[in-house]
Amino acid sequence: MVRYRELVLGLRRLDLPRTVPVLVHSSLSSFGRVLSGPHAVVGALLNHFNTVVAPTFTYDTMVTPPVGPPHNALDYQLDPETNAWAEFFRPTLPADKRMGIIADTLRQVPKATRSTHPILSFTGVNAEAALQTQTLGEPLAPVAYLADGEGWILLLGVPHTANTSIHLGERLAGRKTFMRFALMPEPDRVVPCPSFPACSDGFESVRPMVTRYARVTRIGEALIEALPMVELVSTVRRLVEKDPLALLCQNPICPRCTAVRRRVRGEETAGPREFLPSSR
Repeated sequence: MVRYRELVLGLRRLDLPRTVPVLVHSSLSSFGRVLSGPHAVVGALLNHFNTVVAPTFTYDTMVTPPVGPPHNALDYQLDPETNAWAEFFRPTLPADKRMGIIADTLRQVPKATRSTHPILSFTGVNAEAALQTQTLGEPLAPVAYLADGEGWILLLGVPHTANTSIHLGERLAGRKTFMRFALMPEPDRVVPCPSFPACSDGFESVRPMVTRYARVTRIGEALIEALPMVELVSTVRRLVEKDPLALLCQNPICPRCTAVRRRVRGEETAGPREFLPSSR
């Protein structure tokens, strides 16, 4: 069984100063059994780092309108009854289970705050400045803010398919993004959410290119990886600029990767210039 002390010592082995902000992606089950579960992991993170951020995305808020932008990797003929299951975004809405229980536990820490994007929100402690940069049109702005602040990515037992910072590198390289729609209260309405990122299922292929600056250890059964955000984002940007098809998944029916390939082949025209977050 993994105990709190082992979690703290494992994080220390990464040799990161407590002053660097960290963006955490995690899987509790990857550790094996953890005494006190996600609360122990969150406690260890907050013990070691001043600023801890995690994605708390909420895909259950998404709806599909009957019409929308073309080349959007979205089936507008979806059964309208499917939208009846959608939820309005609220700050207390639990994160999607795919974010992991550690992220949702961080959300519930008394000192934690959360951004208000109805699909792609982030939560964090001592992260107000980063979270406040996010808007509907700039969902990756908190990632860019952390990168500009010498932030690090922590992968706690998860592969690069969970690494949101890779999307920032894609955006800076000009990769196609999408429009999604979500339910927001006050007033009750459907809001368009531009700059929704492409598919992440192919992101593990970035691993050979980032091993030279990744710091790696193990805690329990979990592989723990730390990567400097600036280097990771720069690596991805150069990779996609050199090969516009890099990091796409190999699923032949993936709507978003298919749409990206069509854009690269010139089978659709690019829309207006999109927001590109700042990064070094």
